[in-house]
Parts: sequence; C-alpha cells; structure tokens
Amino acid sequence: MIPGGGQPNMQQLLQQAQKMQQDLAAAQEELARTEVDGQAGGGLVKATVTGSGELRALVIDPKAVDPEDTETLADLVVAAVQAANENAQALQQQKLGPLAQGLGGGSIPGLPF
Repeated sequence: MIPGGGQPNMQQLLQQAQKMQQDLAAAQEELARTEVDGQAGGGLVKATVTGSGELRALVIDPKAVDPEDTETLADLVVAAVQAANENAQALQQQKLGPLAQGLGGGSIPGLPF
C-alpha cells in the first residue's frame, strides 16, 4: 500500500521496470562496442579492451622486446591489460552506475560495483 490508501499502479511499475531493463541492455551493448586503452612502460606496450573487458588488441613496441629478458615484457603486457581493464571498469561505472541507482541502489550481479 502507498500512503493515502491507494494501490500502486502495477502496469506503471511493470513499464518502468521494462524501460530500466531496456536501458540496461542498451548500455551493456554500448559498452561491448566501446574500446578503451591501457599502457605500460611509457607506452611500450598498449592494450585495447572493450568496455565490458574483452581484450581486442595488444601492441608491443619492438624496443620492449629483449630475447634475454622476456619476464619484463610479460610484466609490461600484464600491466597494460590491467590498466585497460581498470579503464573499462571506470567506463562501466559511468554508464551503468546510474542505472544501478535506479534499480534501488544495489549492485548488479556480475558487475564490479
């Protein structure tokens, strides 16, 4: 019951929930299409991921390749991918955070916030 003795309009609530669901799906599709970058070693290694965290590209400057020191190159690759994923998470928060607020402020399962 709502104050004043009236009943909530179930049709209106269902329409609002459906719109939120459509908005969330559209935002998730946009995230899947949007690419963000991360880099390490002053730009020697660059990683590109989608806003949903899928690795799309990895660029390694030849100056970063030392056959005697593959561990450093591996560390740079990991750091670049992590930086790109952090940027993707920030983008997720920006795009989906307001929608999560509209769903009662709780977190959305599967998302890091």
